Amino acid sequence: MANQNFNTFGRGGVIADQASFDVGLRAHMIRVYNYMASGLALSGIVAFALFSSPQLAGLFFEVSPRGAVVGLNALGWIAVLAPLGLLLLTSFRGAAMSVGAVQAVYWAVTALMGVSLSLVLFRYTGASVARTFFVTAASFGALSLYGYTTKRDLTAMGKFLFMGLIGLILASLVNVFFPSGTMSFIISAAGVLIFSGLIAYDTQKIKEQYSEAYGTEVAEKMAIFGALSLYLDFVNLFQFLMSFMGQSRD
Repeated sequence: MANQNFNTFGRGGVIADQASFDVGLRAHMIRVYNYMASGLALSGIVAFALFSSPQLAGLFFEVSPRGAVVGLNALGWIAVLAPLGLLLLTSFRGAAMSVGAVQAVYWAVTALMGVSLSLVLFRYTGASVARTFFVTAASFGALSLYGYTTKRDLTAMGKFLFMGLIGLILASLVNVFFPSGTMSFIISAAGVLIFSGLIAYDTQKIKEQYSEAYGTEVAEKMAIFGALSLYLDFVNLFQFLMSFMGQSRD
């Protein structure tokens, strides 16, 4: 893909006013980051509520007599797997969905992800979770800034990262059935590298997509989809970093 010219947009070859376009782009990116931050906040609230309330945790987890979480129950598995189904729905039906429907899917995904993230709180100490979160946030900020400002076309890197992501998923599935400490370490290291790259790539893609939707109502849906991409990048990077930085409660 050739480098996108952000001074133009495809509406009869009309050249947009640069100042107006730049203001719109900044507003669009702020909207994306606001959606993302709100989604992370909702996930955090759900995760902390489950961690703090044994009654709520019992709705999703198998709890030992001593109060320790030992696994997911039926409702927990539904909550963990439901985001995947919602993401597949938006992949196939996103273009036909209204803005309100896309927003509903986004909030549902981020709320349900809180169930998965609560497992991090049950497994690791609060101090290590907070430390890893701030490291993730700082890394995200630097990588997203790079993706936004770089003149380099990251399309080729995106294709490589996508192939790496497929390999990562397959390796993770194999490791579930044939656990290996060495394989777990390799998967975590690869996950950190892949999702670090995806943060920069997705940020640039969001910027490019805005230039294509400039001046249309599609921009709002693109902001939500862009926020969802960055949200997933952030959460996955955080979880893989926890493998290295997390301190077990045991």
